[in-house]
Amino acid sequence: MAIGAPSAMARQVESPAPAPLAYADVADLVTGAPYVAKGRVTKLQKVSATPAGGGAAPRNYLLMTVQVEALIRGEGGIAPLVTFLTADTGRKDFPRKKQPVLVYARPGAKPGEVQLVSLHALQPWSADLEARTRAVTAELLKNDSPPAITSIGDAFHIAGTIAGEGETQIFLKTSTGAPVSLSIVRRPGQPAHWGVSLGEIVDEAAVPPARDTLLWYRLACGLPDRLPPESTRTLPLPDAEAARRDYALVMESLGRCDRTL
Repeated sequence: MAIGAPSAMARQVESPAPAPLAYADVADLVTGAPYVAKGRVTKLQKVSATPAGGGAAPRNYLLMTVQVEALIRGEGGIAPLVTFLTADTGRKDFPRKKQPVLVYARPGAKPGEVQLVSLHALQPWSADLEARTRAVTAELLKNDSPPAITSIGDAFHIAGTIAGEGETQIFLKTSTGAPVSLSIVRRPGQPAHWGVSLGEIVDEAAVPPARDTLLWYRLACGLPDRLPPESTRTLPLPDAEAARRDYALVMESLGRCDRTL
């Protein structure tokens, strides 16, 4: 069998009726998949294949054929029928023929072949999951789509002229090199305010991202829990402490990256 076997991460979820995916789960799948398609299972065949990389004994897989009904993401299009390997879990009820599914995949070795991008990249179709998948895809394909955060750059803090006043700016590094920055402003007698700017100029009117948006996902799931020491290495101790406090405010406001897969 010429089709390359998926990695261990590409084994199929056993549950036939999984709980609804969190936004971060959907975003993980969409951002990692050049192809996202809605389709219907037309064929299942048991095969034995050696895992990619070789050196291991052959494993049993299911060779699945899916008829594509709608291409949600995929530059250049996709074949009307696609095949891929999933782990043979031994279950008789999932996947099954004629079942509608959502497939999150990368191109395979041959035309008409794809490879699942992760353990959970074959999902039973639902109207809700398709709608959320399309929403993430639409955000991702915008010209001004927020890039993935790779690390944190330098942080700066400027204390105000009165007690309790100050501003922190934290610059983020991204996968595309596009500038992203956080700004946190504190004024006496007012709640601390923070926002995110996408661009060279720090926007004084910047606001926090709405939850369950791509920008929220990039920050909540891409930022470390704590401000790295190297980000404040040039700051006086009081300014460094203020920057760490303000970063903690941002992370608390964002909330946890709610992955469930």
